[in-house]
Amino acid sequence: MLTLIIKLILAHLIGDFLLQPQKWVNHKETHKHKSKFLYWHILIHLAALLLVLQFNFEYWLGIVVIIISHYIIDVIKLHLKSKINPRLLFALDQVAHIIVILLIVKIYEPYEFNIDTLFDAKTLLFLTSLLCITKVSSIIMKTIISKWDLKEYTEEASLENAGTYIGILERLFVFMFIITNHWEGVGFLIAAKSVFRFGDLSKAKDRKLTEYILIGTLLSFGLAILIGVGHEYILELIEEL
Repeated sequence: MLTLIIKLILAHLIGDFLLQPQKWVNHKETHKHKSKFLYWHILIHLAALLLVLQFNFEYWLGIVVIIISHYIIDVIKLHLKSKINPRLLFALDQVAHIIVILLIVKIYEPYEFNIDTLFDAKTLLFLTSLLCITKVSSIIMKTIISKWDLKEYTEEASLENAGTYIGILERLFVFMFIITNHWEGVGFLIAAKSVFRFGDLSKAKDRKLTEYILIGTLLSFGLAILIGVGHEYILELIEEL
């Protein structure tokens, strides 16, 4: 089962990412289902499937279903491009393709999926930790840091909400390093961020910006470590039950 999943996902990655030039993407977005590159794209997927499956026509039905569904999903995506957030649309598109692949695998190599596993203690703990790492931590930090006013620095060029996204990503990295028992990664991440932030700290007109950045960084890492350690502690309690 796992081998078949890997083969089908590999074929999908080859067709959707490796062998799809930006020129094709732009043309498809302009001409939608009338674009000749949409059909070239489908043919690339067919060739990739045949190649990774080693021309084993035992899977002919799965190949046909994947190709037809891929065409339908892509056409729907192209027509919704101007109506839905492109990042959300991209995610939904990829999820739809993966669901089709999993359904095809289930046809050829039946497997059981128990919905109850999504609601067991370990899964709920992991999801709760992710929520705390992302949204909850962001709100906590914003609440604490809002005490200080740095309006004089807001005119400087900066990507919209970049600080929020950077904080979320760094906390996710710290969390994953902890639950996989790679604490050295946390130290590397702190060192890497210090290097990138050196310019901000050295160019500060006074200590205010420097202190603001340090407080934000320490809060972010502290919350991530607290949540990561808490996750591991509670996980041990669950396993002992």
